[in-house]
Amino acid sequence: MVRGRYFKSGAYRDTDENKNDYEGFFSPIVLQEFGNYMNRHRKQSDGQIRESDNWQKGIPKEQYIKSGWRHFLDWFLEHRGHKSRDGIIEALCGLMFNVMGYLNEYLKEREKLKKDKELIRLRCLDEWSWKTNKNTRKRKKSSK
Repeated sequence: MVRGRYFKSGAYRDTDENKNDYEGFFSPIVLQEFGNYMNRHRKQSDGQIRESDNWQKGIPKEQYIKSGWRHFLDWFLEHRGHKSRDGIIEALCGLMFNVMGYLNEYLKEREKLKKDKELIRLRCLDEWSWKTNKNTRKRKKSSK
């Protein structure tokens, strides 16, 4: 049974089954508003414009959680009909930024931990191999 898709042009593609559907997962108007938010906040207190990916250099998770709580409270206030610091769009985009930043740091830490564990595993294997070969060499010498 053919599981792929044939198009009128003759092109063939595998199925979309079990593949991430980013076009469906994300809303273009939300991404656009978030991009606007990020661009508005590129100006630093000294007047300089920071690079758009500056946050990916690393901000402590503790900072993200503290800021995230402030934005969450603003969202909650707006939801309940109260005035927040900067309105609901700023609150939601600020919360999105902090969640993504926290997740980015978490994923980097997880990747580093995986690499560290693999390095330790390889070192242990190397040490075991060296000791095994050393014992083999000793036996060979003693049997001569």
